[in-house]
Order: sequence, then C-alpha cells, then structure tokens
Amino acid sequence: MAPVMLKKPAATTPVFPETSVEPIQASSVIVIHPGSMYLRIGRASEAFPRVFPHAIARRNKLSFTPVHRDDFLVPLINMSPEFIASLDEIQNVISTVLASCLTREGRLRYSVPLHVVTEHNMKVKPQVVCVKSDLSWTKVEDKQEFVIGDEVLYLQPGENFNVHWPIRRGQLNLHPGVGGSLSSVLADLEAIWSTAIQKYLDIPLKDLKLYRAVLIIPDVYKREHVKELVNLLLTRLGFMSCFVHLESVCATFGAGVSYACVVDVGDQKTTVSCVEDGISHRNTRLNINYGGNDITRLFHWLQEKYSFPYHCSPESPLDSLLMQELKEKLCHVNLDVCGAQDRSFLIKRPNEPVVRYVIKVGDECLIAPLALFHPELFGMTGLKKVRTQPRSEGLPEDPHDELYLIQTQRRGFKDTSEGPSEQTYSDDAHLNSSILDEDIDSTDPSTSISARDADQDINCDQLFGIDQAIVQSIERCDSDELKMKMYSCILVVGGGMMFNGIHTWLRNRLQVQIPVMFRSEQFEIITRPKDMDPRVTVWKGAALMSCLDTAQELWIKQKEWLKYNVKILRE
Repeated sequence: MAPVMLKKPAATTPVFPETSVEPIQASSVIVIHPGSMYLRIGRASEAFPRVFPHAIARRNKLSFTPVHRDDFLVPLINMSPEFIASLDEIQNVISTVLASCLTREGRLRYSVPLHVVTEHNMKVKPQVVCVKSDLSWTKVEDKQEFVIGDEVLYLQPGENFNVHWPIRRGQLNLHPGVGGSLSSVLADLEAIWSTAIQKYLDIPLKDLKLYRAVLIIPDVYKREHVKELVNLLLTRLGFMSCFVHLESVCATFGAGVSYACVVDVGDQKTTVSCVEDGISHRNTRLNINYGGNDITRLFHWLQEKYSFPYHCSPESPLDSLLMQELKEKLCHVNLDVCGAQDRSFLIKRPNEPVVRYVIKVGDECLIAPLALFHPELFGMTGLKKVRTQPRSEGLPEDPHDELYLIQTQRRGFKDTSEGPSEQTYSDDAHLNSSILDEDIDSTDPSTSISARDADQDINCDQLFGIDQAIVQSIERCDSDELKMKMYSCILVVGGGMMFNGIHTWLRNRLQVQIPVMFRSEQFEIITRPKDMDPRVTVWKGAALMSCLDTAQELWIKQKEWLKYNVKILRE
C-alpha cells in the first residue's frame, strides 16, 4: 500500500501522485505445499488443491548399479527382545487405561483376550470377489525418463527405475545413497513440480513468467534449504515472483482465527507453534519426528501379533498403501466400541483377482492412534527427537545475517552504556568468543557456533507426547497474557490425527495439564475449521493470504532475487 499523508504538505513540497497497486488475480497464483508423503498444488482461485504422492521414479541408466528405491513407509529398526518387551509393557499400560474408561452409557469397557482374536484370524481364508481387478500397471514409454505421483506406486516390480521421495520427515531427503545429494533432490523437486503444473494445472512452463508462486515451508526449517527452493522457483522454473510462509501461519488464515496454538500432525513429523496476528513466535516452535506414517507402522506390527492373515511386504508400494488404508479405516478412539469386531478389506492388484478378507480386530485399533500420547511406541521406527528452530549457521552470500545482528546489537548496547574507550578494538576482537557465547547460552566456550546450533534439541528424559508438546510450546511464550490466549484456542491440522474420538481424548488430557491460573471456560480445540478437511487447511490459508493487500510486501520478484539473492530472505 502507498503511504498515507497525515498532514497537508507545504506549498514548496512537491506532491507525487499515489501509485496504485493492482490487485493480484487468484488465478495467476500457484500455491505449493510440499509434504513428506503428498504434494498439494493448485491455483489460489480453486476450492481444493490437486493431491498426489510426492515421489518420482527415474530410469536407472547405469546397468551395473542396483536399483535404489526409497521406502513408501518409514523403515523399522532391528528390535531386540528387550525392546519388544518394553513395547509390550507400554501396550499393556494403555490397555489397562482403556479398561478403566467408561462408555457413553456409563459402563466399563471390556476387551477380548488376545488368543480369541488370534485363533479366528489364523483360520481366515480369502474370498474371491471379482475375477479381475480394474487396476493396471503404469505404462512407461521406451524414451520416458521418469514418472511421478500415483504412477510411481503402480510401476511393475521388475521395472528398472530408481524411486525417490525428495522430502522425508519434513526436510529435504539428503542421504549418501543414489539420488541423495542436494542437487539430485532439487532436480527431483523441479521435475515433480514442473510436471504437475503442466499435467494437472494445464500451464505450459514457458508461461510461468506470468504466474506467481506461494511456497509453504515447515515451522522448523533450514534457511539454506529455503534459499535453494526459492531459487528453484524463480530461476529454474521461472516464476514472476514468489513468497514463502510458515505452515502454522497459513493454518490460522485457513481456519479464520487470529491466534491459536497450531498443532500440525503430518505423515512423518508433528509441529507445534503459537501464532498471534499472523506471526509465529519463534521460541514456541517444536518439531517432533513422528506422524501418521509411524502410526501405520505400529498398527501393522500390532496386527501381526493378532495373526493378520494377509502378508504385507513394506517393500511393495501397493502393500504399503494397503497398510495405510487399513489404519485410516480401522483405527479410532471411540470408547463405545468394545470387544472383538468383524472388519473386512479388499486386496486389489493389477491383472489379479480381487479378494476379500474378514478378520476380527480388538483394542489394537485404539492403541495405535493413542501412541501419540505414548510416543515411546514409535521407537520402532528409530530415535525420536524434539527440535526447535535452529539459528542459521550463516551463508556466504548474506554477511548481514542474524549472527551479524547479534554482534552489532550487543556492541551498540555496550558502547552506549559504557561510552567509547581504548578497549573498543580489543573488545571487537573477542565478539565471536564472548558475546555470541552469552547469546547462545553455551557452557562450553570452546565449541563453535555451528556445532552448537546444528542440533537445537530440547534436553529431556522422555519424548513428548502430543499433549505434552502443546503444553511445552505454550509455556515457552513470553507473557502470561499470550499463554492464556494460546490455551484457549488449539487448532489441529494435518492428516496424521484424523481418528474418531481422539480429539476428546486430547481435550481430557490437556484439561488436567493446563496450569490452574490459565484455565478458563473458553477452551476450544478446533479440528475441522469451517467444516474443512484439516489436510487442506494450510493450503487454503496460503491461497487466501496470497490475495490480501497486506501480503503485497511479501512478494519476492525475480529481478530482486537475481540482484540480492538470500539477503532479502528474512523472517
């Protein structure tokens, strides 16, 4: 917006005409929300984004190297008998809690013994429903270099393609294997996004110079990776301009609330952040590397204990997809459902008969989603950590970054309080060793800045459950007034926590953990804002933000990026 004159200018002062800002057309804005499992992309004018698996399969041109395939599901660790015993113990604790709960009618819940369900499932035989399924394998042309999305899942097992998921646990999937370098991951993202824009949005790549892009990033991010993604949009894909915003802030715009403690449970990571008036408070951001994918793994492990009749291979994308569908269909936290329940599911494979299995399920359908409150069960998928937003290690293209600001701010404060002295130059020589050490609060002055900031983990004896993470995030707010506001409005988004009844369980857990001084009658947990699918709340919020007049200053133009690069990428 042009500046508003509060006083009438003097006669000698030239008056310039107010420059008009043309409103942004929503149809010319492409909103991109890249996730660990799915990519959501679409025009800001559309009601819903296009959603498909965020994966790519590239033809393996080196015949002497084995095919590399990233797993659809997060891998399991090698579990020792002692570790399995600890998992069984936690499972028994949850089962005991469930047995003490009351149904809606006021009766105690009951469960069936393990052997009853196991004996039934061992006798289950598949029933042929249809002679041949309507599915088919992906047809790949001889000269086709890659396929993306659902076509990756339906590649024939013998195809000579490397499969890559460029984002894992909410971060770029960098690893020492094939396709794990930064340049390879960026090339995969460019191929996926450009193909999606042409295929699903029907926009030729040569016309992207007429379009703007909105990139949604996690609340806990790496600045050097964001720089590469913006460079990808503006220089490699050729968008006219773009702006970058955090998932939590976009979620509040999508939900239509001015403040909230945003809980984003995704496929492979969970983030909690306190947002007020479009600003995410940096100190409150927590990232935990578990999500819906870990629940899928846990649920399948529990089903195998109950003699699940169909053998699922995690290496098979279709079997992994089946495991995820079973979790979404069978898992819940409805305390009125007791005892063994009959459930059925279909097995569909290309060019094969469609078969049905009818099995019995028990409390494993409740235990798996309740692992969000007992995250020790997620240990089967690897070590879990709670991370905060790390301080940038510094980029050579941006000498005036936040580390520089820390130095100059401390130096200016010292100069104004003590006045100039002969010690000025000697004091400046020790900025890196003394002032930065105080700011980072380190007890080891010999440790370098990058080493200290590389792992911004919260030191605690146990991993936070979803309820504990919410309390910890809010308690990191600066004022009691802000804490009161955050405790009164909790916004849950993402697809990793979409289980019937789990939000009531979350409410009951939080009500006993909120400090007495912050408890109020206005305690609201928003799970479906405006009856919207929580999986698209963030994307919808970004689409709304892109068309606001107040967002004009957020746009980074291509010419500005080529001139200033990462210097204009500020939070």
